[in-house]
Amino acid sequence: MQFPRFLRPLFGNVIWRANTSSKVIFLTFDDGPVPEVTPRVLDILDRYGWKATFFCVGDNVAKYPEIYADVLKRGHKTGNHTFNHLKGFEYSKQEYVENVAKAAGFIDSKLFRPPHGRIKPSQLKALKKHYKIVMWDVITHDYNKKLSPDQVYGTVQKYLRTGSLVVFHDSVKAEKNVLEVLPRAIEFWQSRGYSWALLDE
Repeated sequence: MQFPRFLRPLFGNVIWRANTSSKVIFLTFDDGPVPEVTPRVLDILDRYGWKATFFCVGDNVAKYPEIYADVLKRGHKTGNHTFNHLKGFEYSKQEYVENVAKAAGFIDSKLFRPPHGRIKPSQLKALKKHYKIVMWDVITHDYNKKLSPDQVYGTVQKYLRTGSLVVFHDSVKAEKNVLEVLPRAIEFWQSRGYSWALLDE
C-alpha cells in the first residue's frame, strides 16, 4: 500500500522520511483547506497538542483564506500542493510549474508535494530550484471510501517507523476516515513513545 522503496532513488534528492534517531512522526495533510473537514482536524490536533504540515491546494486557499490563516495561527506549517491539484504526468513542464507558481501567490512556503506523487523529471528538476520536495513514508489511504476506519488505522500501525512522514487528507472524500482515525493514530504513536516534529523549509 506504500510507494515501493526501490523506486524512490529514481526521484533523486526528495524527502521520503526524516533521517533522525529521535522517536518522532512528521504528520502531514494534503488537499485542504476545506470548511467541512480542516477546522475539525485542527481541533483534534489542538486536543492532543500535535502540530502538522498542511500541503494546501491553492484554489482552496483562495476560496477559504480564513481557514488557511487559522492553520498558521494554530502553529502549523503549510506547503504548496499546486493550484488545481494537478497530476504532473498529464501536463507539460511549463504548465505544471506555472500552476505551482500560481499557488505560491496564496501559499508562502518553500515546501512542495506533488499531488498523487506524480511528477515528471523535468518538472521535478525545475521545482527543486525553489522548493524542498516532500513525498511520504506512510500514506494512510484515508480518502479511499472502500476502506473502513479500522483498515486505515491498521496501515498507521503497520508502517510505524522513526522519522516517518505520514499523510492524512483534510478533504471531503477522507472526512469519515480521517476524523475517526486521526485521534486513534495520535494515541497509538504516543503510547509507543513518539512525539511530533515539523518539516524544515
